[in-house]
Amino acid sequence: MNIRDHQLYKIWNKVPVDYYQTGTKSNILQMAWHHLKINSAKKILKGHQFSKILDAGCASGFMLFKIYQAFPNAKYFGIDVYSKAISYAKKTYPDITFKTAFAHNLPFTNDYFDVILFYETIEHVEDPIKTLKELKRVLKKGGILILAMDSGNWLFRFVWFVWENTKGKIWQEAHLHPFHYTELEEVIKKAKFKIEKKFFTHLGMEITFVLKK
Repeated sequence: MNIRDHQLYKIWNKVPVDYYQTGTKSNILQMAWHHLKINSAKKILKGHQFSKILDAGCASGFMLFKIYQAFPNAKYFGIDVYSKAISYAKKTYPDITFKTAFAHNLPFTNDYFDVILFYETIEHVEDPIKTLKELKRVLKKGGILILAMDSGNWLFRFVWFVWENTKGKIWQEAHLHPFHYTELEEVIKKAKFKIEKKFFTHLGMEITFVLKK
């Protein structure tokens, strides 16, 4: 494990395993942010048929379970390196398969998934290009990778500064790669993904890419 991985483990161990489950009930800002994010994903998925879906960086499975409720006929998988959150997810959402794993070293065969969700995770990984290539490996031809991240615009930077210094102190130093969305687009191209669609949500603070092999 390298130095940055150790840094992230320290951060993860500060995060309650039910952080998203409780935060979206008690904090109106978290509630609004995640509601918009999940609804955006649902709109994309309505236009695609899929039998297997992976959430790479699923934490405790909050978002993946919301997607499962909307589209219950597929097989759902979630991976994350935060083992305590994965243990919580396994107990809380028994109909979904959860594994402790790095996104750059996935325990799945080639061309396995129709859909991969990669939401607000790429900024936390050690090697974004390597990780995207690994996600591409397990994605079926014709499948989609939905990648979302903060846009890095002035409004997000301001909001994140306030959040990190108030309610979100546990996330200080968690962003290994605080991309501007134009930089992220270059990373996507280097990983040889095709950008099928991109759009902004959350008052321009979040950008979503729909990618294909």
